[in-house]
Amino acid sequence: MTTPEPAPHDNLRVAWIRSRMQLLADVRDELSRSQPFAGHRIGMSLHVEPKTAVLVETLAAGGAELVGTGNFGSTQDDVVDYLNSLPGITIHGRRDDTIEQHEANIAAVLDGAPDIILDNGGDLVAGLVARGTTDTVIGGTEETTSGGDRLRSELDGAVPFPVIVINDSLLKAIGENRHAVGQSAVESFMRITNAMVPGRRFVVFGYGWCGRGVAQYLRALGGRVAVVDPDELKAFEAAFDGFRVGRADDFAEWGDVFITATGRPGVLTYDVIERMKDGAIVGNVGHFPWEIDVAALRARATSTTELGPALDRIDLPNGRHVVLLADGRMFNLAGSEPRGNSIESMDLGFLLQTLSLVRVVTDPTSVSPGPQGVPDDIERTIARRILAVLDSSS
Repeated sequence: MTTPEPAPHDNLRVAWIRSRMQLLADVRDELSRSQPFAGHRIGMSLHVEPKTAVLVETLAAGGAELVGTGNFGSTQDDVVDYLNSLPGITIHGRRDDTIEQHEANIAAVLDGAPDIILDNGGDLVAGLVARGTTDTVIGGTEETTSGGDRLRSELDGAVPFPVIVINDSLLKAIGENRHAVGQSAVESFMRITNAMVPGRRFVVFGYGWCGRGVAQYLRALGGRVAVVDPDELKAFEAAFDGFRVGRADDFAEWGDVFITATGRPGVLTYDVIERMKDGAIVGNVGHFPWEIDVAALRARATSTTELGPALDRIDLPNGRHVVLLADGRMFNLAGSEPRGNSIESMDLGFLLQTLSLVRVVTDPTSVSPGPQGVPDDIERTIARRILAVLDSSS
């Protein structure tokens, strides 16, 4: 197994994580020989943190140039600096960027004229559609369910190139969304608040794969968990999994902590927040910072006090207060001491990204225009590789 030559000031966190991402290490060796991305430029919009750096190194080993940016509020500046020290890689953005600067970063990526897109939330594809430059791209991937929803709704019919939606993968849903998001959300909640989980009442909005994981890991640590999901079948599943099920109004006074994981805007409204008990905690682990109506909450606040990094006390007109995590952004990535999902889960997810991009470039007739799932043979190949790694370490 080989690894890329380190930069003169190799980031030690990246080095540690690189050493633990066996799946990407193996494929990096393969790509360094086959060079599938030679002559191509990849445009990336992803959370820029150490695990993402290992993905970027892997794509670069396959011959790609890369221009990218992070997602709003989660960028880790030392990782940006490290990646920008590598040849052929340009990363825009800083952790404290405003939303306006983030939008400028997206524009800068598109100005770099990428012909392959690695998207997270559909921002790059939406920018291409708005510019009328979709014909310059041969294909790409979309990381999230939120981005997949955009491709199939507001961008439906406007994308003439193939986009493989990584979150459509059952492998990723189980390994990364359920188990990794579940673990990282609970871990980050405890780190940011220093609060205990056992006996505390949690209300989880959304029972997709991420919501399932959050609910599961909270209960595993002794939390009392209720689930809100308007989809009857998901609510049915949550009930049969042993969780309390109801509407947001049913749990407004009951819950101690409210966590959104839906990918949908406005699921936790101010009307519900003002009914919460004094000191209730609210936070989001969905991709976009729009699931909690933070704008209405701040507009109606009588005062706001910063209690610590990613932790704000917001006083309400009714004399109560709530505590907001990471200003409504993904608190497992935008919170204090951000770790994000586990190394092993991102090794899996980023291998799905890498092999999907290879497929788009090397076998374009096997994929169709528009959004689609990960090819079955790629999922099964990765599942076999994961099982081999697990078997070798048992």
